[in-house]
Amino acid sequence: MTKIAVLGAGTGGAMTANILRRKLDRDEADITVVDKSTKHLYQPSFYLLPFGYLDAEEQARDVTELFDNGIEFVNDEVVGVNPDEKTVELGDGNLDYDYLVVATGHRLDPEATPGLLEGWQETDSVFPFYHYEAAMEMQEALEDFDGGTFVVTQPDTPIKCPGAPLKMTMLADDYLRRKGIREESEVVMTRNADHHFGVQPYREKLYDLWDERDITFEANFSVEEIDPDAQVVHSADGRELEYDFLAPVTPQYGQKAITENSPLADGSEDGEYVTIDQHSLQHTEYDDVFALGDCENAPHSKTAAAARKEAHVVAKNIASLMEDKPMKAEYDGYAACPLLTQKGKAMMAEFDYEDSISAPVESKLNWILDVNVLPSVYWNLWLRGYDPLP
Repeated sequence: MTKIAVLGAGTGGAMTANILRRKLDRDEADITVVDKSTKHLYQPSFYLLPFGYLDAEEQARDVTELFDNGIEFVNDEVVGVNPDEKTVELGDGNLDYDYLVVATGHRLDPEATPGLLEGWQETDSVFPFYHYEAAMEMQEALEDFDGGTFVVTQPDTPIKCPGAPLKMTMLADDYLRRKGIREESEVVMTRNADHHFGVQPYREKLYDLWDERDITFEANFSVEEIDPDAQVVHSADGRELEYDFLAPVTPQYGQKAITENSPLADGSEDGEYVTIDQHSLQHTEYDDVFALGDCENAPHSKTAAAARKEAHVVAKNIASLMEDKPMKAEYDGYAACPLLTQKGKAMMAEFDYEDSISAPVESKLNWILDVNVLPSVYWNLWLRGYDPLP
């Protein structure tokens, strides 16, 4: 019996486990998913919840509800991985495997930015919305906000869903307009890069929109510290950005079980991400290890849409190896990001390793797709391993 261990019950882990379960007979493989959390959150909702565009109660499920019959869920913490011995060290014992799927995601570290955690916990003006709790708290704070400088900052680390800060910025601008206080407000977003979005032609379209709406982009701004008492964000080059309402993106890293207690990330540039072939998603040193989603070093945008494509590649390639056949499935770097520009309008950015795919067009249909259609598709189809939108 082949033992397949999946580390992480997030988007990539859940999808891969369910696809594998349907591909492989029960007498062919045991599939075990490990995660320290029993709750699965719909993370794309976090930039929508503050504005009341999604029902908060619908954005969470019990992890055990996500898996097909025949998948074992272990509620435990992954402590480390020994790929030479083919074992996963858990908080309570070890787990042996023949094939390992690493889908451990990003680790949010609010303490990595001095002042961020203090500002969140001790003031009513700092809301790191990549955390569910902060996104919910932000909703109430926005209702009381009567104008001023609204700032969205980004860390120097890679982040999941790189489009989310832009969406938060544009939705905040639109919200302030609808509330009638935009003329008394300034909306600013920072990023430690030359541009606010990395892919053309969407970048140029966004610049046009931001110019029309007087949204400020502060380029090459490396956040060094937040002073919650003075309500100032300090950059590494000495710039200061005052705020009345701050929505900082939390610094993000690889999980310590992978980066500190396994060799799986040793080959990456910063030692934070599992090193894989960007097409097969197989580890560069260990043939029985695959990784997908936010935890690996393939040069793609870290979105749920990317993980959705990767899950099928990982499952197909593991099934091929089990039959002693060559791996033929390849991931082309596909990622998608619905860029919500205002309430009722969005632009769909789609791209792969080579080029952009969709046109930079705002439409009501794109809004409906992201806000009204995709959540249901996510819960009922994608997580179950079905893909109605190839």
